[in-house]
Amino acid sequence: MSTLTEALPLPAAQWHSALRRYLAVIATGNLVWEFFHMPLYTIWREGTPGKIVFAALHCTGGDILVALASLMVGLLLVGNGAWPAGRFRAVAAFTIVLGVSYTIFSEWLNIVRRAAWAYSDLMPVVSLWGFEVGLSPLLQWIVVPSAAFWWARRVTRFTLPRPLNPGNG
Repeated sequence: MSTLTEALPLPAAQWHSALRRYLAVIATGNLVWEFFHMPLYTIWREGTPGKIVFAALHCTGGDILVALASLMVGLLLVGNGAWPAGRFRAVAAFTIVLGVSYTIFSEWLNIVRRAAWAYSDLMPVVSLWGFEVGLSPLLQWIVVPSAAFWWARRVTRFTLPRPLNPGNG
C-alpha cells in the first residue's frame, strides 16, 4: 500500500484533521467570547485586571475540557467509525445539546449554589427551571461549537490525504 487512502478509508484519514480544526475554533472562539462577555459579570467592576484575565483564561480552559468531553460522548453514543464523513450532523447536534445542558447546570451550580460568580445588571437572562441563566453563556455554547463543527467539516487541499513517505516515519 503506497498511499494513505489505500491504507485507510478517507473518513479515517480525516478524523484527525477534523478534530484539530474543531479544537482550534473551540479554543480561540471561547477565549474571545470569555473576554468579550466579561462585562456581563460582576468581576468586571469588582475584580482587578489580573483577576479578570485569570478568570477568562480559567473559564476558557474549562470550556475546552467541556467541549472535548461533549464531543467524545457524542462520538461514542451517536457517532460511528466513519466520522466525520458519517454521522457528522448527529454528533454535532448531540455535542451542542450536551454542552448547552452542562452550561445550564454549571451556571446554576456556580451562581445559585456556590455563589462563585454573579451576573451584572447588563447580563440578559432567560428563566429555565426556576432560575435565571445568562443568555451569553447559552449563546456561547451554541455559536462557538457550531462554528467549530463548520470549520471541522471543511475539506481543503491541505486536509486531503497525501501519499505516505516511508522514510519520514
